[in-house]
Amino acid sequence: MDIPKETLLGLYRTMLTIRRFEERCIVDSASGAIPGLVHSYMGEEAIATGVCAHLRLEDRIVSYHRGHGHAIAKGADLNRMLAEAYGRSTGYCKGKGGSMHVADFDIGMLGANGIVGGGIPIGAGAALAAQLEAGDRIAVLFFGDGATNEGEFHEVLNLASIWDLPLLFVCENNGYGVNTPAKYSTGLEHIAERAAGGYGIPSVSVDGNDVREVFAAAGKAVAHVRTHTGPYFMECHTYRWRPHFEGGMVDLRDPAEIEGYKQYCPVSCFEDVLISDGVASRADLAAMNEAVLALVEAAAQFAAASPWPAPEDALKDVYSA
Repeated sequence: MDIPKETLLGLYRTMLTIRRFEERCIVDSASGAIPGLVHSYMGEEAIATGVCAHLRLEDRIVSYHRGHGHAIAKGADLNRMLAEAYGRSTGYCKGKGGSMHVADFDIGMLGANGIVGGGIPIGAGAALAAQLEAGDRIAVLFFGDGATNEGEFHEVLNLASIWDLPLLFVCENNGYGVNTPAKYSTGLEHIAERAAGGYGIPSVSVDGNDVREVFAAAGKAVAHVRTHTGPYFMECHTYRWRPHFEGGMVDLRDPAEIEGYKQYCPVSCFEDVLISDGVASRADLAAMNEAVLALVEAAAQFAAASPWPAPEDALKDVYSA
């Protein structure tokens, strides 16, 4: 794949930022600095990175409970993200949403969602809005394999198909819905078959651990959607390294399977490619790692120093019809 050097290094830095941010969240969740649940994106970094690299600021994305990677890849501020996870008033949702509800409308990040499949109708709404705006803005909908068994998944596939919505579906198939194998719950090797066979939506299944493959496939998919050709469906096969959520979650997967998939680490495998292809030296990448670690540490210090929401603010930003 003929990808410019600057783009390759940008992809690596984004993946590295997601990885180091998630590592910090895991540590801070275990220490109690982060209250509530943390659903780690570790092991899946190539997907958000490869897709969002093709998006513009005005394009909108919708995420799900495992959403840190999408927010970072779209350009979210690490300080406000970690402050939100810490439950502090300087966070994106003023400390009221936590890890699963990061949103930044200014960068087109319409939010993560703690309800399985809950973001899918929002993605349809974002795509319909883009269509009504009559430009070439698009919407990208990220969701896991478990969400494809929800009713709204099929409803939105149908709407996207009949309305030719500028919507890119990105299914992050990490093989398990909590502890249930996706092959069992869906009965399919490739979930993309549901979009292509049932709704006539162009679809592709790719290796979600190879950022170059995701980047190439996403480039074609985004071009398809942006040129008013209708929706497109990407299935990215990947694997999550951590339990479904941090802290007390019983992981029923085979430990040998987990360790086996770590050999296909999106970050380290891409690092080897960059070095072997002469794009960067090991020293160059080590320096980038140090810079990213400094940003994450600064975000942690910002979050820890930020005030808690005041009790009298409990009912602020709460609305009823």
